[in-house]
Amino acid sequence: MWDPSTYLRYGDERSRPFHDLLARVPAERPRAVVDLGCGPGTLTTTLAGRWPDSRIAGLDSSAEMIARARALTRVGSLAGAGVLAEPVSFSVGDVRSWHPEPDVDVVVCNAVLQWVPGHRELLTRWAAALPAGAWLAFQVPGNFAASSHRALREVAGRDRWRETLAPLLREAPVDDPVDYAALLVGAGCAVDAWETTYVHLLPAAGTDHPVLAWMEGTALRPVRAALDAGGWADFRAELGVRLAEAYPVRQGQVYFPFRRIFVVARTGARAEENS
Repeated sequence: MWDPSTYLRYGDERSRPFHDLLARVPAERPRAVVDLGCGPGTLTTTLAGRWPDSRIAGLDSSAEMIARARALTRVGSLAGAGVLAEPVSFSVGDVRSWHPEPDVDVVVCNAVLQWVPGHRELLTRWAAALPAGAWLAFQVPGNFAASSHRALREVAGRDRWRETLAPLLREAPVDDPVDYAALLVGAGCAVDAWETTYVHLLPAAGTDHPVLAWMEGTALRPVRAALDAGGWADFRAELGVRLAEAYPVRQGQVYFPFRRIFVVARTGARAEENS
Protein backbone atom coordinates (compact mmCIF):
# COMPACT_ATOMS: atom_id res chain seq x y z
CA MET A 1 0.00 0.00 0.00
CA TRP A 2 1.09 3.54 -0.77
CA ASP A 3 0.62 6.17 1.92
CA PRO A 4 -0.18 9.53 0.27
CA SER A 5 0.68 11.50 3.41
CA THR A 6 4.11 9.88 3.72
CA TYR A 7 4.78 10.37 0.02
CA LEU A 8 3.87 14.06 0.23
CA ARG A 9 6.22 14.85 3.14
CA TYR A 10 8.60 16.42 0.62
CA GLY A 11 6.01 17.55 -1.87
CA ASP A 12 7.92 20.58 -3.13
CA GLU A 13 11.09 18.58 -3.80
CA ARG A 14 9.20 15.74 -5.48
CA SER A 15 7.15 18.10 -7.67
CA ARG A 16 10.05 20.06 -9.17
CA PRO A 17 11.11 17.34 -11.66
CA PHE A 18 7.51 17.08 -12.86
CA HIS A 19 7.41 20.78 -13.70
CA ASP A 20 10.88 20.68 -15.27
CA LEU A 21 9.75 17.78 -17.46
CA LEU A 22 6.54 19.46 -18.57
CA ALA A 23 8.40 22.68 -19.39
CA ARG A 24 9.96 20.81 -22.33
CA VAL A 25 6.61 19.64 -23.76
CA PRO A 26 5.49 22.36 -26.21
CA ALA A 27 2.06 20.90 -27.00
CA GLU A 28 -0.44 23.75 -27.41
CA ARG A 29 -3.93 22.26 -27.59
CA PRO A 30 -3.78 18.51 -26.96
CA ARG A 31 -7.09 16.74 -27.19
CA ALA A 32 -6.39 14.41 -24.27
CA VAL A 33 -3.61 14.25 -21.68
CA VAL A 34 -2.95 11.18 -19.54
CA ASP A 35 -0.79 11.10 -16.41
CA LEU A 36 0.33 7.50 -15.83
CA GLY A 37 1.26 6.78 -12.23
CA CYS A 38 -0.44 9.96 -11.10
CA GLY A 39 -0.13 9.27 -7.36
CA PRO A 40 -2.25 11.55 -5.17
CA GLY A 41 -3.20 13.76 -8.12
CA THR A 42 -1.73 17.04 -6.86
CA LEU A 43 0.48 17.37 -9.95
CA THR A 44 -2.04 15.95 -12.41
CA THR A 45 -4.52 18.69 -11.61
CA THR A 46 -2.00 21.37 -12.58
CA LEU A 47 -2.21 20.05 -16.15
CA ALA A 48 -5.77 21.35 -16.33
CA GLY A 49 -4.46 24.85 -15.70
CA ARG A 50 -2.02 24.57 -18.58
CA TRP A 51 -4.43 22.86 -20.99
CA PRO A 52 -7.93 23.94 -19.86
CA ASP A 53 -9.61 22.71 -23.06
CA SER A 54 -8.11 19.22 -22.89
CA ARG A 55 -9.47 16.05 -21.37
CA ILE A 56 -7.17 15.27 -18.43
CA ALA A 57 -6.99 11.80 -16.86
CA GLY A 58 -4.83 10.24 -14.16
CA LEU A 59 -4.13 6.54 -13.69
CA ASP A 60 -2.46 4.82 -10.73
CA SER A 61 -2.30 1.25 -9.42
CA SER A 62 -2.77 2.39 -5.80
CA ALA A 63 -6.37 2.63 -4.67
CA GLU A 64 -5.20 4.79 -1.74
CA MET A 65 -3.55 7.29 -4.07
CA ILE A 66 -6.59 7.46 -6.36
CA ALA A 67 -8.91 7.99 -3.39
CA ARG A 68 -6.76 10.95 -2.37
CA ALA A 69 -6.78 12.30 -5.93
CA ARG A 70 -10.56 12.04 -6.25
CA ALA A 71 -11.00 13.81 -2.93
CA LEU A 72 -8.81 16.60 -4.25
CA THR A 73 -11.02 17.18 -7.27
CA ARG A 74 -14.19 16.98 -5.19
CA VAL A 75 -13.14 19.92 -3.06
CA GLY A 76 -11.98 21.79 -6.16
CA SER A 77 -8.49 22.46 -4.82
CA LEU A 78 -6.17 22.41 -7.81
CA ALA A 79 -2.81 23.55 -6.39
CA GLY A 80 -3.17 27.11 -7.61
CA ALA A 81 -4.69 26.24 -11.00
CA GLY A 82 -8.21 27.33 -10.04
CA VAL A 83 -11.39 25.28 -10.00
CA LEU A 84 -12.20 23.16 -13.04
CA ALA A 85 -15.60 23.30 -14.68
CA GLU A 86 -15.12 19.57 -15.35
CA PRO A 87 -12.76 17.89 -12.89
CA VAL A 88 -9.85 15.73 -13.87
CA SER A 89 -10.82 12.08 -13.99
CA PHE A 90 -8.86 9.54 -11.95
CA SER A 91 -8.96 5.76 -12.11
CA VAL A 92 -7.19 2.74 -10.64
CA GLY A 93 -5.23 0.81 -13.24
CA ASP A 94 -1.93 -0.80 -14.17
CA VAL A 95 0.32 1.10 -16.58
CA ARG A 96 1.44 -2.25 -18.02
CA SER A 97 -2.02 -2.88 -19.49
CA TRP A 98 -2.82 0.72 -20.45
CA HIS A 99 -3.37 1.55 -24.12
CA PRO A 100 -3.85 5.11 -25.43
CA GLU A 101 -7.15 6.17 -26.93
CA PRO A 102 -6.89 7.65 -30.44
CA ASP A 103 -7.13 11.25 -29.17
CA VAL A 104 -4.32 11.05 -26.58
CA ASP A 105 -1.79 13.69 -27.62
CA VAL A 106 0.28 13.89 -24.41
CA VAL A 107 1.36 11.10 -22.08
CA VAL A 108 3.15 11.98 -18.84
CA CYS A 109 4.83 9.34 -16.70
CA ASN A 110 6.50 10.89 -13.68
CA ALA A 111 8.67 8.78 -11.34
CA VAL A 112 6.82 5.51 -11.92
CA LEU A 113 8.63 3.46 -14.59
CA GLN A 114 11.41 2.50 -12.17
CA TRP A 115 8.80 0.31 -10.47
CA VAL A 116 7.79 -1.44 -13.73
CA PRO A 117 9.89 -4.38 -14.99
CA GLY A 118 9.96 -4.40 -18.77
CA HIS A 119 9.11 -0.72 -19.08
CA ARG A 120 11.39 -0.33 -22.10
CA GLU A 121 9.00 -2.49 -24.10
CA LEU A 122 6.12 -0.38 -22.78
CA LEU A 123 7.77 2.79 -24.10
CA THR A 124 8.16 1.41 -27.61
CA ARG A 125 4.59 0.08 -27.54
CA TRP A 126 3.22 3.45 -26.46
CA ALA A 127 5.28 5.27 -29.09
CA ALA A 128 3.80 3.02 -31.78
CA ALA A 129 0.23 3.35 -30.49
CA LEU A 130 0.12 7.13 -30.03
CA PRO A 131 -0.93 9.33 -32.95
CA ALA A 132 1.79 10.99 -35.01
CA GLY A 133 2.93 14.21 -33.38
CA ALA A 134 1.97 13.13 -29.87
CA TRP A 135 4.26 13.72 -26.91
CA LEU A 136 5.57 11.06 -24.53
CA ALA A 137 7.30 12.59 -21.50
CA PHE A 138 8.73 10.65 -18.58
CA GLN A 139 11.09 11.08 -15.65
CA VAL A 140 12.72 8.43 -13.52
CA PRO A 141 15.10 8.62 -10.55
CA GLY A 142 18.68 7.82 -11.49
CA ASN A 143 20.04 7.60 -7.97
CA PHE A 144 20.27 3.83 -7.49
CA ALA A 145 24.05 4.05 -7.07
CA ALA A 146 23.70 6.80 -4.44
CA SER A 147 24.73 6.37 -0.81
CA SER A 148 21.08 6.03 0.25
CA HIS A 149 20.48 2.99 -1.95
CA ARG A 150 23.85 1.46 -1.18
CA ALA A 151 23.01 1.68 2.53
CA LEU A 152 19.60 0.13 1.89
CA ARG A 153 21.11 -2.81 -0.01
CA GLU A 154 23.81 -3.34 2.60
CA VAL A 155 21.40 -3.48 5.53
CA ALA A 156 18.94 -5.64 3.60
CA GLY A 157 21.77 -8.01 2.69
CA ARG A 158 22.52 -8.93 6.27
CA ASP A 159 21.68 -12.41 7.50
CA ARG A 160 18.55 -11.42 9.37
CA TRP A 161 16.82 -9.89 6.34
CA ARG A 162 18.55 -11.27 3.24
CA GLU A 163 16.13 -14.07 2.43
CA THR A 164 13.07 -11.86 2.80
CA LEU A 165 14.34 -8.67 1.21
CA ALA A 166 16.81 -9.73 -1.48
CA PRO A 167 14.09 -10.32 -4.12
CA LEU A 168 12.70 -6.82 -3.51
CA LEU A 169 15.87 -4.80 -4.10
CA ARG A 170 16.57 -3.18 -7.44
CA GLU A 171 20.18 -2.69 -8.53
CA ALA A 172 19.64 -0.77 -11.78
CA PRO A 173 15.98 -0.63 -12.85
CA VAL A 174 16.41 2.35 -15.20
CA ASP A 175 18.60 3.28 -18.19
CA ASP A 176 20.79 6.30 -18.81
CA PRO A 177 19.47 9.17 -20.99
CA VAL A 178 21.49 7.96 -24.00
CA ASP A 179 19.93 4.49 -23.83
CA TYR A 180 16.39 5.85 -23.62
CA ALA A 181 17.11 8.28 -26.46
CA ALA A 182 18.39 5.46 -28.67
CA LEU A 183 15.38 3.30 -27.82
CA LEU A 184 12.85 5.95 -28.81
CA VAL A 185 14.72 7.22 -31.84
CA GLY A 186 14.64 3.62 -33.01
CA ALA A 187 10.87 3.74 -32.50
CA GLY A 188 10.62 6.69 -34.90
CA CYS A 189 10.53 9.53 -32.38
CA ALA A 190 12.38 12.82 -32.11
CA VAL A 191 13.90 12.82 -28.64
CA ASP A 192 15.08 15.31 -26.05
CA ALA A 193 16.85 13.49 -23.18
CA TRP A 194 18.84 14.85 -20.27
CA GLU A 195 19.69 14.37 -16.62
CA THR A 196 19.71 16.70 -13.63
CA THR A 197 21.10 16.31 -10.13
CA TYR A 198 19.06 18.25 -7.60
CA VAL A 199 20.61 19.05 -4.23
CA HIS A 200 17.71 18.93 -1.81
CA LEU A 201 18.27 20.74 1.47
CA LEU A 202 16.29 18.70 3.99
CA PRO A 203 15.75 20.22 7.45
CA ALA A 204 17.09 18.02 10.24
CA ALA A 205 14.13 18.36 12.58
CA GLY A 206 12.78 15.65 14.83
CA THR A 207 14.26 12.29 15.75
CA ASP A 208 14.31 10.69 12.27
CA HIS A 209 17.07 11.36 9.80
CA PRO A 210 15.51 13.31 6.88
CA VAL A 211 16.79 10.92 4.20
CA LEU A 212 15.17 8.05 6.09
CA ALA A 213 11.91 10.02 6.14
CA TRP A 214 12.29 10.64 2.38
CA MET A 215 12.89 6.97 1.61
CA GLU A 216 9.87 5.87 3.64
CA GLY A 217 7.68 7.51 1.00
CA THR A 218 9.13 5.46 -1.87
CA ALA A 219 12.11 3.06 -1.74
CA LEU A 220 11.30 1.64 1.70
CA ARG A 221 7.65 0.93 0.95
CA PRO A 222 8.17 -2.70 -0.18
CA VAL A 223 10.59 -3.32 2.70
CA ARG A 224 8.07 -2.17 5.26
CA ALA A 225 5.37 -4.32 3.68
CA ALA A 226 7.58 -7.42 3.88
CA LEU A 227 8.57 -7.14 7.55
CA ASP A 228 6.59 -7.51 10.76
CA ALA A 229 6.41 -4.58 13.18
CA GLY A 230 9.47 -5.61 15.18
CA GLY A 231 11.56 -6.37 12.13
CA TRP A 232 10.61 -3.08 10.52
CA ALA A 233 11.53 -1.11 13.66
CA ASP A 234 14.94 -2.79 13.83
CA PHE A 235 15.61 -2.43 10.11
CA ARG A 236 14.59 1.21 10.17
CA ALA A 237 16.84 1.96 13.16
CA GLU A 238 19.86 0.29 11.57
CA LEU A 239 19.34 2.01 8.23
CA GLY A 240 18.94 5.34 10.01
CA VAL A 241 22.42 4.94 11.52
CA ARG A 242 23.93 4.26 8.10
CA LEU A 243 22.15 7.21 6.53
CA ALA A 244 23.32 9.54 9.29
CA GLU A 245 26.89 8.51 8.49
CA ALA A 246 26.42 9.01 4.76
CA TYR A 247 24.50 12.29 5.01
CA PRO A 248 25.73 14.27 8.04
CA VAL A 249 23.74 17.21 9.35
CA ARG A 250 25.38 20.52 8.47
CA GLN A 251 23.99 23.92 9.34
CA GLY A 252 20.81 22.30 10.62
CA GLN A 253 20.07 20.46 7.40
CA VAL A 254 21.12 17.53 5.22
CA TYR A 255 22.41 18.04 1.69
CA PHE A 256 20.75 15.28 -0.34
CA PRO A 257 21.86 15.03 -4.00
CA PHE A 258 19.30 13.30 -6.20
CA ARG A 259 19.93 12.45 -9.86
CA ARG A 260 16.96 12.25 -12.20
CA ILE A 261 16.65 11.23 -15.86
CA PHE A 262 14.26 13.00 -18.26
CA VAL A 263 13.00 12.09 -21.72
CA VAL A 264 10.58 13.93 -23.99
CA ALA A 265 9.77 12.17 -27.27
CA ARG A 266 7.56 13.24 -30.17
CA THR A 267 6.03 10.36 -32.05
CA GLY A 268 6.30 10.10 -35.83
CA ALA A 269 8.65 13.05 -35.99
CA ARG A 270 11.56 11.04 -37.41
CA ALA A 271 9.39 9.82 -40.26
CA GLU A 272 8.31 13.39 -41.00
CA GLU A 273 11.93 14.56 -41.09
CA ASN A 274 12.90 11.79 -43.53
CA SER A 275 9.92 12.19 -45.84
